Amino acid sequence: MSAETPAAAGQFTRRRLQFRAWRGARPFWAGLFVALGGLPIAYFPYANLQIGHLTLAMSTTAGAGSLIIGVLLVVLGISLWFQKHVRVFAGVAAILLALVSIPVSNLGGFLIGFLFALVGGAMAVSWVPGEPPQAEPPLEGKGTDGTPEGAVPAAGDTAFPGLDKPGTTAGGPTVPGPRGGVDDGEPSQVLTAPGAHDLSGTSPANGANGRHSAG
Repeated sequence: MSAETPAAAGQFTRRRLQFRAWRGARPFWAGLFVALGGLPIAYFPYANLQIGHLTLAMSTTAGAGSLIIGVLLVVLGISLWFQKHVRVFAGVAAILLALVSIPVSNLGGFLIGFLFALVGGAMAVSWVPGEPPQAEPPLEGKGTDGTPEGAVPAAGDTAFPGLDKPGTTAGGPTVPGPRGGVDDGEPSQVLTAPGAHDLSGTSPANGANGRHSAG
């Protein structure tokens, strides 16, 4: 494989894409069908069919009219490629010429040219240029990527919903701790060690399992 093969393949792909874009911006197939329809209409009246030693002439008295119809159809087909704004006129003219070719040019080139010109003219009349896609505006309450606003914290924002940011203090009221004595005129609860109010007389310090002996 030579070194020029990738470059040639890339150039062929670029040319193919350019031709596709050019073809999509105009009624290409309509013009092709109309031009192809004019060829048999103009050719058959001047052709001779050879069958062995027998020569069958298909020319008619309206040979000049068939030639004119065929040439006009070819011109209309090419005009559809390079002058797309005349597509309606060219399509209607192609349909009328196809109908006229039936009695004039051997049944419209043995119905081959008639059908091509008729279908191509109908496609030209119905073709409309496409509109480029428009970008949809973002919906209200959503970000540019479709996610709700505030769902993802911004860069550098380490705070979470319901929590304070690091390095800041809460601004709410503080709850005072328990104090011994009286708090605002009411006795406060004092935490005491287990066994401090044990009236049974049993404690782990004296090692007795029963009551104190009297005296």
